[in-house]
Parts: sequence; C-alpha cells; structure tokens
Amino acid sequence: MSAFPPCPQCSSELTYDDGGQLVCPECGHEWSAQSAEAAEAADGAKVYRDAAGNVLQDGDTVTVIKDLKLKGSGGTVKMGTKVKNIRLVDSDHDIDCKIDGFGAMSLKSEFVKKV
Repeated sequence: MSAFPPCPQCSSELTYDDGGQLVCPECGHEWSAQSAEAAEAADGAKVYRDAAGNVLQDGDTVTVIKDLKLKGSGGTVKMGTKVKNIRLVDSDHDIDCKIDGFGAMSLKSEFVKKV
C-alpha cells in the first residue's frame, strides 16, 4: 500500500512522490505534498510541530533546545533535557509533561525537538 494520499482528481491509490510533488500515474495530475498535509490537518485536529517542523504526537520523546527559566520556583530546565511521554493539549502551552527533578509542567512546542 502507498503511504501517499490518493489522487484528488481521479482517486487513484497509485500516487508517488517526485521531488516534493505528488504525481498520479493514471491521470497525470500533480500537486504539492504540503497541500496534502494541509488537507489532512483540515480534516482532523490541530497539528503540533516542534522547532524543526516535525509533527508531534502524544507519547513522543523530545529534547529541550534552549535553557528555559521557570517562573515561581526559580529553577532552569537546561538545553538538552530529555522529556519522555509528552501529552499534547490545546492551550497556550502545547505540551504537558513531567520532567525529572522539576515535576509536572507545560512547554511550548517551539522550544522542543523530537528525538
């Protein structure tokens, strides 16, 4: 089975990638792979992406890409800290997680990178 979406013009399942474009060999229709991702995002829930643009999912492991100062406790989560088993939420901070030594907290997806 193809990992690519079916052709939007003729619904053929035989689509393939040709340098950033998706191509249907049956009808010759070409479209960008990004528009296919946008269509998937419009169908379902919000798509969460890390600092590198990788799609995040519940249960992923990420690393912090810069030192983050914590409000209230005065501590700092250091760059390179690994965070396991994240949970994605729909709020101003996209990620709920537990960090060893700090406990439960929320992070923004723009400050993490998927491992």
